[in-house]
Amino acid sequence: MVQPSPIVAATDTALPEQFLGRLRHLAQCAGAGLVEIDRWIAHEGVLPPSDLPMSLFRDFAQVFPHPTRSHAFLLIAPIPTIDEERPLWLVLWDTRPRSEISSHILLARVTELVGQSAMAGRRAAERHRQCLVERASATARIGIWSCTLPDQRLTWTNGVYDLFELPRGSVIDRSTSLKMYEPESARQMQALRAEAIATCGDFNFDAQIITAKGNPRWMRITATVDGIDGKARRIFGMKQNITEEKHMAERTRILSQTDVLTGLANRSLFNARLEDLHGQRNGVPVGGLILIDLDNFKAINDTLGHAHGDTCLVKAGERLRQCVPAGALVARIGGDEFAILTDGRDHVDMERLSRDIISAFEHPIQLGMQQHRVGASLGIAVRGTQDADTLYRDADAALYSAKSAGRGTWRVFNAA
Repeated sequence: MVQPSPIVAATDTALPEQFLGRLRHLAQCAGAGLVEIDRWIAHEGVLPPSDLPMSLFRDFAQVFPHPTRSHAFLLIAPIPTIDEERPLWLVLWDTRPRSEISSHILLARVTELVGQSAMAGRRAAERHRQCLVERASATARIGIWSCTLPDQRLTWTNGVYDLFELPRGSVIDRSTSLKMYEPESARQMQALRAEAIATCGDFNFDAQIITAKGNPRWMRITATVDGIDGKARRIFGMKQNITEEKHMAERTRILSQTDVLTGLANRSLFNARLEDLHGQRNGVPVGGLILIDLDNFKAINDTLGHAHGDTCLVKAGERLRQCVPAGALVARIGGDEFAILTDGRDHVDMERLSRDIISAFEHPIQLGMQQHRVGASLGIAVRGTQDADTLYRDADAALYSAKSAGRGTWRVFNAA
């Protein structure tokens, strides 16, 4: 049996309480109310029937002439709701009987009115939900997108328009947006997308784009394919502006591989490049290794102080950079120790390069108000079939030979 309960606020129901009064007036009934499961949650007009069995509440609308001793007419119609766990019914009752024709005319009108009201409520709820999604997306710099298949019709939220720097709500098509991808990103994304559509799967990818205003950006794409019976119908997901994240990651990577004082590669990056001696990981084999020690640096550091010593190291790094060919890696690997790894894909005359470096260090370095001569000794080893450790030992042996020869010179390691 449906039991009466106190009237609750209109905001707690799917329909405003004012609607009940308006509906009761239009239907010319004695009362109108809302029933949830087994209780009245709102009613307007005369008190509702208290002896209605739950068997009357179906998933379709009905009219009941003479349902109880106290009521001559009763109409019960289900109200569509978002929450299936909380079904609602609209109930109209009257003490006056109705003819069968008028009862069914009223039933049709009420059913239509309830449907319209429910749709309006859902549209309002959807607008509110969309507003919340847009606000959350804007905060996280995320946009929602979808693309129907096979017609390739795109739908974007404001966050995606903002990411591409296009006017919000403007007409878009996939070919136009695809042109804003960097070529390699477009190629990889297309391959991942095609595979996801073929398998009704998903993918994640970080792509580079150039916005409509010419700004380079990084975008993280998440995509899921929706299909029926194994046939893709729609692909959808999120797009997020991760430009700052990428820039920060790149700055962190550079800092982790850079000597703070000179701006050259540090020992960590030098070791990584040397370990990949034959270019099996990054496709850039090492051509040769030059180890460099500064002559007379200890005297400058001890007599002029560490500040001038640091200046000397910075200027030494600049001279080395000016001497090496493109593609070579210049690193500071110790206090006054430097190293050069040449690109094995290019022909580099190692002896000529060494002469250029020795010549560059013949010019004095300005330290404070005075100029000081700081020479360099070089040891050279050319890559053959040896491993990285052996190549380094070969270059170190050549460097020791150069120092023994009086410094300010270079030697090439000769296995013979």
